[in-house]
Amino acid sequence: MARFIPSNRATACRYAPAGGLIGLLALTLLAALPVPARAQIFDPTTYTLDNGLQIVVIENHRAPVATHMVWYKVGAADEPPGKSGIAHFLEHLMFKGTPEHPAGAFSEIVARNGGRENAFTSQDYTGYFQTVAADRLALMMELEADRMTNLVLTDAVIEPERKVVLEERRSRVDNNPAAILSEQVGAVTWLNHPYRLPVIGWAHEIATLTRAEIVDFYRHWYAPNNAILVVAGDVDPARVRALAEKYYGPVPRADVPKRLRPSEPAQRSAREVVLKDARVEQPSWSRRYLAPSYKAGSVEHAYALEILSEILGGGPTGRLYRTLVVEANVAVTAGASYSPGDLDMSTFAVGLSPRQGVALATATAALEAEIEKILAQGVTDDEVERARQRLIDSTIFARDSLDAAARVFGSALTTGQTVTEVEDWPRRIAAVTKDQVNAAARAVLRPEASTTGVLLPAKSPKEGG
Repeated sequence: MARFIPSNRATACRYAPAGGLIGLLALTLLAALPVPARAQIFDPTTYTLDNGLQIVVIENHRAPVATHMVWYKVGAADEPPGKSGIAHFLEHLMFKGTPEHPAGAFSEIVARNGGRENAFTSQDYTGYFQTVAADRLALMMELEADRMTNLVLTDAVIEPERKVVLEERRSRVDNNPAAILSEQVGAVTWLNHPYRLPVIGWAHEIATLTRAEIVDFYRHWYAPNNAILVVAGDVDPARVRALAEKYYGPVPRADVPKRLRPSEPAQRSAREVVLKDARVEQPSWSRRYLAPSYKAGSVEHAYALEILSEILGGGPTGRLYRTLVVEANVAVTAGASYSPGDLDMSTFAVGLSPRQGVALATATAALEAEIEKILAQGVTDDEVERARQRLIDSTIFARDSLDAAARVFGSALTTGQTVTEVEDWPRRIAAVTKDQVNAAARAVLRPEASTTGVLLPAKSPKEGG
């Protein structure tokens, strides 16, 4: 997928469903307008307050609207052992109130001022946002700065929300075979790293999280020197800075723990997870390969893997869709995905759903043949050039969208990237060569470092021709 359409890998939030297996089969449609490879994408204004809060301002004067986002450098992979789900649980509790703004007041004020809001938790970060008329920005800062350190957490607040979180898990994971398989595949993909744990948490651990543990997590990680404020829209950078100084400036720094992540050992054996469920109507198959990110593993392959993902899975023109869906007619969908923006290692995934009447083994054999073809023959110069241009074109979407621009910087800065690296992305993509793509494919598409997930009806259908 294009870098500037941020992935939703393993993300849980108050309203949107958690990521699942089907996500890696999604096909991304990219814009067709060329962008000079060396052009600045967002040209943001950045600065840091004395208390350590990093601020990014992206001007977009198409409409009198602003998106205000606060990102914390903490996610599910930073949770203490045995306390899965605490980051996501706290995300819910952040809407419960402070002495200044009692429970329910936050959302009520946003709605009364014509805004929309939400929050999300991933493995690497937790984010909160509001989109409002630009003249309401000061009010959003006041509200967000207040709950950064003044959240009131009592058992009377926590226990009802625990039931909400557990019900969310039941409805979005336990009642969804694809989500169950995705969770099980994740647990097997990672041998040692906490990415193996679901963002929403295991139900038995959510049920036992204590008030003291939640408060401790909040006090340790929620601080201005562990946060990124991103403001995008019809705003003036100087005014944003003045407002940030007024509302966020008084919030004191805190001693934030170092993010300690166990490293992943060498993987030496392919794994397969098969789930049969009576609720499954359409079988599916996916394979995840352990892969580097921008900041972990063999990072020199990251940009080339983005090109490879686009070549294999870039919409109807991608190799997998063209070969398996259009030409061979063995699948109804096929694609690839890769998101290099994780703090630690990532995965490169391919997947499909077979056409009615076609045996799953027949379809997967055709996909595996395409992978072997890539490894044996490589990609072509023309494929690389087309993929490069489509990815660079995709920045048009991000530049036009307030939310996309803010999400790009929030996710990047919370996972170790810099503003310069974000702005430099088109040039780095444009510099990728065919030889680099082929080298990345050989380095990553290794069976011994892969996990396959198979989703089947409880009673397997008869094989078709």
